[in-house]
Amino acid sequence: MSSCDTSLRGLRAMYHTFGCKLNFAETATIAGRLAALGVAKAEGGEEPDLIVVNSCSVTAEADRKCARAIRSMHRRYPSAAIAVTGCYAQLKPDEVAALPGVAVVAGADRKMDIDAFVERWMATRTQVSEVTATADIRDFRPSCSRGDRTRYFLKVQDGCDYWCTYCTIPRARGRSRSGSIDSIVEQAARAAAEGGREIVITGVNIGDFGKGREDTFLDLIRELDLVEGIARYRISSIEPNLLTDGIIDFVASSRAFMPHFHIPLQSGSDEVLALMRRHYDTALFASKIERIRSAMPDAFIGVDLIAGARGETAALFEASRRFVDSLDISRLHVFPYSERPGTRALGIDHVVSAEDKHRRAAAMIELSDAKWTAFADRFRGAVRPVLLEHPRGEGAPMAGFTDNYLRVEVPDAPASLDNQIVEVRLGAADPATETVEGSLA
Repeated sequence: MSSCDTSLRGLRAMYHTFGCKLNFAETATIAGRLAALGVAKAEGGEEPDLIVVNSCSVTAEADRKCARAIRSMHRRYPSAAIAVTGCYAQLKPDEVAALPGVAVVAGADRKMDIDAFVERWMATRTQVSEVTATADIRDFRPSCSRGDRTRYFLKVQDGCDYWCTYCTIPRARGRSRSGSIDSIVEQAARAAAEGGREIVITGVNIGDFGKGREDTFLDLIRELDLVEGIARYRISSIEPNLLTDGIIDFVASSRAFMPHFHIPLQSGSDEVLALMRRHYDTALFASKIERIRSAMPDAFIGVDLIAGARGETAALFEASRRFVDSLDISRLHVFPYSERPGTRALGIDHVVSAEDKHRRAAAMIELSDAKWTAFADRFRGAVRPVLLEHPRGEGAPMAGFTDNYLRVEVPDAPASLDNQIVEVRLGAADPATETVEGSLA
């Protein structure tokens, strides 16, 4: 469909994204497609004609948040057509379709067709629902977008074949699949031509890149490192059993891959990991942390953790807490366990009460705060390269991330340094905001 013959021209759209970095990348791509068809982004107090919601369904609370937000948007903008896509739309299309104001329901693999679906709705004023059965999803839909920030998000893989007992993502995203190395390198080169300096590599299970082919994730990042103009790459969440020593060693010696890893642990108890049907144990996980620290002593290492999963007794939680405390990591991303219909976890004995889940999550968050503060304090007085971004609000200072993923506010940096990498001397760290003070070196 060309921009000259679309009935969408002149519409104003609002975008709302829930969930992971992959969703944010895909939302930005949807916005770009609609902009090319003449759809402007609603600014300030403008009333949108269209609201695009890219939903998440990683927990039951995520479903509820999405539904609440959609109801709130409809109350505020009753004349706007709401198009809902993402995992919530894939898993519960009838529930989403019943929400007020919803004109389009687009399944996980139909996100990039929202423009056509909205045009169909405009022509008929009849709700459009297009959801492919998850077992039939085969196509990889590329995405490389900047959105409103400096960093680009490059989707290299989609879907997951792991079927962990607590997780609905394979049901929402389908089987593991990925783009070709040549096509992904081409997208990175286009981002560089647009002035992009940093790319975050995203996917559902990115270490599974190339499954069913001879190429691997290591092959991909070797080629991406050769793209001129991109100064920084970051690898988003990668499974510990797929984080090979070769990947770690390459990142340590590469031109542009930053010393920054995000690795899901989920539990520090081998018994709970077995109940979750994860693909590693604590010994393997600890060995990966040690390998990273040996190759990159200053690396930022973030870790995902679930608190209060089925089967996690008080003793197993304490074993998990002790294991996590023993790791030389930088931060935890803590999720209280959420029951998901249709998951095998529902057959596991020992249900943790809501109160205990809350207490366990709070204990892990307290541990995370201590880990982050200790990591940030190691660099007080040091000079690190920071990619500065435009301020997040009027009067806010320039800020950005160091190579090893410390967010730094730099009050003495002029706005002219937006999207520039500068040397910054690091100061005091604030664990409440996970921000470090900085000044131009």
